[in-house]
Amino acid sequence: MDGLLLTDELVLLAYDDDGTTRLGSPHLGYGLAGAVLLELALAGRVEVSDRKLVVTDPAPTGVPLLDEALTGVGAGRPRKPADWIGKLARGLPDRVLDGLVDAGVLRRESDRVLLVFPRTRYPSPTGAEPAVETAARERMAAALTGNGPVDERTAALLTLTCAVGLDRKIFRELPKERVKARMDEIAAGDWASGAVKKAIDEMQAALLVTITAATTVTLLSGS
Repeated sequence: MDGLLLTDELVLLAYDDDGTTRLGSPHLGYGLAGAVLLELALAGRVEVSDRKLVVTDPAPTGVPLLDEALTGVGAGRPRKPADWIGKLARGLPDRVLDGLVDAGVLRRESDRVLLVFPRTRYPSPTGAEPAVETAARERMAAALTGNGPVDERTAALLTLTCAVGLDRKIFRELPKERVKARMDEIAAGDWASGAVKKAIDEMQAALLVTITAATTVTLLSGS
């Protein structure tokens, strides 16, 4: 499968080889919503102005998932990225997983835990890590261990994994301090156009705000 979206790569990174997720709800959904918006920014369709997400080019991308989001962002008054993350997250993990299953990258397995609790897993057809996931990991690892500029898509994917807390799970072999220092260096670099870099920075901030708020609500409701 060629031309994976950031949403596809994030889902693959979020699932273990046995098909179980490393991320709970709502982290994955929010991360995927951020990935959709970053794809639109990378495609030159949206940008952030006065902390609001605005459409700069309404032309369809040809990808239904992105074009639906683009239509939504273009309708009505401009909103903050965090507002769109909450709206787009609903049902998004299932939709992305369904697409990867249809493409043959993953397969769907349904069973019951202890013969009672239903469970759906998404392992690869071979049982091993999909090649496209390996390529994404290697691309990110090279960016984190290197010293030069990185491409826009890799920087965007790194930002998403860090924002949802996935970096600590997939880069356990790398020193935490090194990952943080390199991410700070990437964030401060001039590797992308001003509009794309601003969108990535704003999306990271929006994800952190949204996830923190959701976590706080969960803790309070459980106390």
